[in-house]
Amino acid sequence: MEDLFLVLFLLSIVAFVAGLIKPQFVLRWMPESKRSRKRAALYFGSAIVAFFLLFGITADPLEEDVAGVDQSVKVEEGLAQAEDEAEKQEAEEEKKKAAEDAERIEKEEAEKQEAEEAEKLAAEEAEKAAAEEAEKAAAEEAEKQAAEEAEKAAAEEAEKQAAEEAEKAAAEEAEKQAAEDAEKAAAEEAEKIAADEAEKIAADEAEKIAAEEAEQQAAENTVTMSQQQAVSMAESYLSYTAFSKSGLINQLEFEGFDQADATYAVENITVDWSEQAVLMAQNYLEYTPFSRTGLIEQLEFEGFSNADASYAVDMAGL
Repeated sequence: MEDLFLVLFLLSIVAFVAGLIKPQFVLRWMPESKRSRKRAALYFGSAIVAFFLLFGITADPLEEDVAGVDQSVKVEEGLAQAEDEAEKQEAEEEKKKAAEDAERIEKEEAEKQEAEEAEKLAAEEAEKAAAEEAEKAAAEEAEKQAAEEAEKAAAEEAEKQAAEEAEKAAAEEAEKQAAEDAEKAAAEEAEKIAADEAEKIAADEAEKIAAEEAEQQAAENTVTMSQQQAVSMAESYLSYTAFSKSGLINQLEFEGFDQADATYAVENITVDWSEQAVLMAQNYLEYTPFSRTGLIEQLEFEGFSNADASYAVDMAGL
């Protein structure tokens, strides 16, 4: 046990010395305002005495001799001397702080005087600037008056010039009007001639259109019964199921029509092949599942283009 108290005694001495040198380090657990050499000497000096006494109590009785008593006296004297040193250091710090405060007050006084000097100088500068501004304003007013006089004279001259220009412009306008009247008369005559030409061209065009319509009607009258039946059957198929263009031609050929009649029928009906692709895609999805790629390939197999097949799959939501 005496070894423990000996170690604590030695540590207290180290902390005591460190507290005299730098109390902020050894008294970190205390508020900053209470970290002083005096408190460090008080705390760790007390600890030195306490641990020394405990060490003496727990030590072997053979070691309790006069040397131990002398050591105790020396420790107490050292503590007293350390406390005096701490108080002396604290007094020096207070003296230093007072000197710093005096220096700060003197500096503030000097700054205040400098500020007053600067304010006075600024006032003088402002007065000088005001005088210069007044002088400048007077000069500007005189210049403005002269400019107004010059402007008035220029306006009168301009008015006179404008009257002369107006008179000249009126003469030119009359001359221009006469020229325009002559030009207008010539334009009306040219327009009349152009209208006659346009009327003639329109009549020729109408005659040509009538001839083409008659020719088309004659061609329609030459449609064979087989072609008419192919058209009817194509429309019938499309009324209840979806077909691609090539698929419908193949179906009509399967029904016995030749390729020319089947092609004629498909070419002469009104149908949106993209919409037919959408309908067929929906029909497939109603009875069997498909992936997007698989459904596109199936529609292409049925005769739709890749664009129509892709559009149909997009509209189907895949």
